[in-house]
Amino acid sequence: MKFLFDLFPVILFFAAFKAFDIFVATGVAIAATFLQICWVWLRHRQVERMMWINLAVIVFFGGATLIFQDELFIKWKPTVLYWLFAGILWGALFFPGKNLIRLMLEKQIALPDSAWQKLNFSWIVFFIFMGCINLYIAFSFPIDTWVNFKLFGSTGLMLVFVISQLFMIRKYLDTMIPATVDSHTVEASVPRRGADDHTTNKD
Repeated sequence: MKFLFDLFPVILFFAAFKAFDIFVATGVAIAATFLQICWVWLRHRQVERMMWINLAVIVFFGGATLIFQDELFIKWKPTVLYWLFAGILWGALFFPGKNLIRLMLEKQIALPDSAWQKLNFSWIVFFIFMGCINLYIAFSFPIDTWVNFKLFGSTGLMLVFVISQLFMIRKYLDTMIPATVDSHTVEASVPRRGADDHTTNKD
């Protein structure tokens, strides 16, 4: 449900583009992002920083698209957002203990330091890649293809990447499972048969 909620502005952008044009779709995306943040604030009384960053970027590039009536700006928006996230993840590494992926997930899962570093680096590379492929699609194909890619292509690539990360995490979790179990605990939890049974039978 959270995944679908995060896609809410993109889905409305896609629907508005198919029904009208890129400029109406841009206005709808800006409004949808505002509504998304308002809903999160009313429900949780706090909004993630990435949502604020997304709002700022869509307002700037979407606003420029509407003011100048030029679709060039909105085409650049995903790339700027992806590269901004990559830059934040990379820049945070220069501060001790600021692996942002770890800070976001360490309450849910325990991993060795090497795994957290690999996970963080993977997201940096993925965001850079997504920014590059967005520019390629946006300026090499018709705008209809780019809009389709925003909803289906980007979402599909994100799902494939996340699944690959889950497999990587599972590999580390498997190596962290304790190899031995306290034998006293096992003996205490398993009913013993023998002398006690004979005593019971005599009774």
